[in-house]
Amino acid sequence: MLMDLLPFRVRSRLDNWRHDAACRPVLGTAPIIPADDGLVLFSMMGTAVLLPYLVAVKSLWHHVRRGRVVILSDGTLNAADRAVLAQHCGNPEIIDIADVDTSGFPTGGAWERFLSILDRRGDDYVIQLDSDTVTLGRPDAVIDAITANRSFTLLGGPEWEIGAQTCTAFVPPTDLTASADAHVQSRMERALARIGDAQTLRYIRGCAGFAGFSKGGDGRVLARRFAGEMTGLLGAEAMREWGSEQVTSSFVVANDPDPVLLPYCHYGNYWAEPWDADCRFMHFVGAHRHDGSAYRDATAAALAIMDR
Repeated sequence: MLMDLLPFRVRSRLDNWRHDAACRPVLGTAPIIPADDGLVLFSMMGTAVLLPYLVAVKSLWHHVRRGRVVILSDGTLNAADRAVLAQHCGNPEIIDIADVDTSGFPTGGAWERFLSILDRRGDDYVIQLDSDTVTLGRPDAVIDAITANRSFTLLGGPEWEIGAQTCTAFVPPTDLTASADAHVQSRMERALARIGDAQTLRYIRGCAGFAGFSKGGDGRVLARRFAGEMTGLLGAEAMREWGSEQVTSSFVVANDPDPVLLPYCHYGNYWAEPWDADCRFMHFVGAHRHDGSAYRDATAAALAIMDR
């Protein structure tokens, strides 16, 4: 195929251009009607993902019909972007990444996003939503979790439906490629059994692309303790790597009361494989995001049922 012969950077730009074209009809859909009802739909995003983000947040809100939008700007949102977000997301609160207090935590790698969520969950149930997601049907498990004030997480794969395990009982995957084995997530997971109270604290191998944080909790306390212990075990440089925040997010969710593990057949990550006909939610992870036309097809399906 001709696309395969192009340099990666060129292919990536073309893929993003084609996907933005598929997302553009979202600008003709009805705006989100925000409600200060105890639910926050939270995302970190910037100008490069404006249109996919609108599809992500509006496709979720279309089914949930609750909450208000809060956005963490990655530093690239301009005045035109903010005007579009105001029109379509009910004049959302927008936090600038430079204003997030990261004292005692790593910076970068989505840590500012995670800390902003922890700071808001005292008063609201907060859903973390990545811009590369599409809600395909009514997410009943998510709606039930919100109603019951139970945290939830998207899973890393169907094998992790075994549930939250103590940090001493958790067995990291062993069939990894060399690069995956060296990734900070794998290194942190191998160190779990060495943290304090590992025999009682729990862990879920989740995905931070879609997670719910129940109202209440201890704010940053548990996350600070965990990040500090992992820094002592692996070093500060490791904790600045992309993925360290995801492990910490999964750890926090696992130690919330009775967390919900979203069934993987209905809430999944896209690995260039067919999904269940009753799939409710798909996260188009970077490695395979634009393989074939699946992401564009899912976007079109979501747009077809949105209010216009």
